[in-house]
Amino acid sequence: MFSELKIPYGNTASAAEIIRIYNYVVRVIDDKAKEETDRAYGGVVRTVKGRLQEVITEEIIKLAWANLKGKKERLEINSKKIKIPIQKSYIENLKNKKVRQYISEHIDEYYYGLSVDKHIFIDGKFVMGIECKAYAENAMIKRILIDFHLLKTVYPNISCYLFQLESQLGGDYSKLPETVFGAQSTHSIMSYFEDVNLNIFTFLKGERDINSPIHKHFKPLEEKIVQNAISLLQSDLSKYM
Repeated sequence: MFSELKIPYGNTASAAEIIRIYNYVVRVIDDKAKEETDRAYGGVVRTVKGRLQEVITEEIIKLAWANLKGKKERLEINSKKIKIPIQKSYIENLKNKKVRQYISEHIDEYYYGLSVDKHIFIDGKFVMGIECKAYAENAMIKRILIDFHLLKTVYPNISCYLFQLESQLGGDYSKLPETVFGAQSTHSIMSYFEDVNLNIFTFLKGERDINSPIHKHFKPLEEKIVQNAISLLQSDLSKYM
């Protein structure tokens, strides 16, 4: 569903092309899911919506870089696992001497492979991570914050983003104002992860309603919002020019 919808790098009609991708995919999700024989309808819908946000996000990254006149070969986007090593202080505090000794002798094998949806590298340097969600609510926010916190133990200077099609966080995340004040509960959770500084960007207006999914009750993706997302990343990436 997505292979034929990639935007040529540097296309000047960027927002329009991204909106075309969104319009096409959202309008055919329902029919495609009903045709699927190997997977359940709901699973297909969730997978496609998640993948849609990833496609939109990747194109926005490329277009933000292109607007800065950045060379293609300097930019890399992937989601390869990053090794988060075991902390030596944890090993030292283990009460069981045999376990402590065994882990110490095999320490190179003790790590956690972690990735978010989009890792952005400039000149081989990891500079930005973006988690892509069809929607987010606060239970997801906790997981996202933990993932970024762990990534920042290895790459402390990366910028951290959540790009979500819809919001289920409350507050004004789904109202798409010029200045987003957020939600009390979300800010309260984020206050415990001060190292992360998570930037939350929502693409569709209106709080997510499980009884009115966008593949049955279409929500438009506004060109201004796409341009705002491009400008947001463009401003962040400009420091690497």
